Amino acid sequence: MNYYLLYGMLALFVGATSLLGYLGYRHTKSSRDYLIAGGNVHPVLMALAYGSTFISTSAIVGFGGAAGVYGMSLLWLTVFNIFVGIFVAFVVFGLKTRAMAHALKVNTFPEFLGARFQSPFIRRFAAGVLSLTMPLYAAAVMIGGARYMEEALGMDYVAALTVFAAIVLGYVYFGGLRGVIYNDAFQSTIMFVSMAVLIVLTYVKLGGVTAAHGKLEALRALVPAALAAKGHQGWASMPAFGSEIWWFVVSTLVLGVGIGVLAQPQLAVRYMTVASSRDLNRALGVGGVFILFMTGVAFTVGALSNVYFVEASGRLALAATAAGGAAPNVDRVIPLFIAQAMPEWLKYLFLFTLLSAAMSTLSGQFHLISSSLSYDLNPGRGRSDRRTLLLNRAGTVAGFALTLALSLLLPPGIIAIATALFFGFCASAFLPMYAAALYWPRVTPAGAAWSMVAASVTYLVLVLVVHEKEAAIFGVCQSLFGVKSLASAPWTYIDPLMITLPISALTLWAVSMATQPAAEGALEVKEEAV
Repeated sequence: MNYYLLYGMLALFVGATSLLGYLGYRHTKSSRDYLIAGGNVHPVLMALAYGSTFISTSAIVGFGGAAGVYGMSLLWLTVFNIFVGIFVAFVVFGLKTRAMAHALKVNTFPEFLGARFQSPFIRRFAAGVLSLTMPLYAAAVMIGGARYMEEALGMDYVAALTVFAAIVLGYVYFGGLRGVIYNDAFQSTIMFVSMAVLIVLTYVKLGGVTAAHGKLEALRALVPAALAAKGHQGWASMPAFGSEIWWFVVSTLVLGVGIGVLAQPQLAVRYMTVASSRDLNRALGVGGVFILFMTGVAFTVGALSNVYFVEASGRLALAATAAGGAAPNVDRVIPLFIAQAMPEWLKYLFLFTLLSAAMSTLSGQFHLISSSLSYDLNPGRGRSDRRTLLLNRAGTVAGFALTLALSLLLPPGIIAIATALFFGFCASAFLPMYAAALYWPRVTPAGAAWSMVAASVTYLVLVLVVHEKEAAIFGVCQSLFGVKSLASAPWTYIDPLMITLPISALTLWAVSMATQPAAEGALEVKEEAV
């Protein structure tokens, strides 16, 4: 290990991160600066901040590792991420959200929903469930970064987790959203360059694009019998239509994350940071290219890693993570591939890529947790900016503590599952009411509230006692009823999102129509204001 190179790169990285966090601190004069960066961020910075917050170690390590198991089928998630997560998000949701948020003079996603529906309950309920569920997603991101440090640097997992969590806490605590966005722009540049180098060197290592994909197709004969029985048809093909693996890839990974991105509160708040609708349009191209390189490269390299491991050790990627008596762990596929197949300098560069991906996402997550705890659950009229900032920073520490605890308790191979869980929950609970808030004038506060509550409760029940992957992790169904799931196939592997999202939308429509007379005129937003 070249410690001089590593420590030199580390010093530059930490120095730049600290400087940008300090600049954010210096420019954070009010709660508006802390919550939405003053509302005047440059569109390129906004696009990079949005992209780097969206793409984390969950995408690179967790979903890249999943591609090592399920193959190129995960590239459909890249398609959804670009079309839905960038184009639809910015044009359909972002433009209206920015305009309406400015008209309503709000600073957070729960406050936006509460003000739009004139409902303190909606604001507090949204903030409460986000405060409780966001640490699960944040823990998945933190685990991804720590796992790479453990693999690449030979560090103890707990030490790696503690070191990098402390770095994130430092700059989000002091800098607020300005410090976060400044660092996001710097970190996204590192991420883009590193992923571009990674895909080039991967193809060089495997003999070129055509040769690499030919070798991947030839591995079809090595698909383990257990995976083949569940629909696996090779790493260059989609799983068999309607099979268990097909449902997991399509409903949980592709649709769960691809649609769930539209209702991510930490991303929605980014729309509020730019000064005009034109700025959002200008951010589209930058955001699309960034997402293409981040997810497209991670999923391609994850699948192709099977070729490398078979040639190097005679084992497929997942089996290679079990060398030395360790249990197979999908979260180790990408870190192990980088550590073994890539030159040492790229190993260090990729370390800072994953740190950047984790830090940019975690900072947005901690920022959301802190604003939910200190600003939305306890609005406090007439509170000074100084007191608001202190409460926001106290909320950051509380969110950090809960996330760190989960990172130590969650089982191996959890990254992709935990990420899909949070995205699916947000889509179920918030997407119908969010879309209606923007585009359906007849939606009522009761309709929005019942939709959110019904979806939240239904999703929780399905995760704990029906969907087998998560039910096995949490163990509630096993403890109460002595079985992994109360349902039978195919409901045990069809993602809860496929059930709860229609329930949420139908509840919103039915209750809104039933309460229409009592709510007539209550939710009008003047056209000239929006």
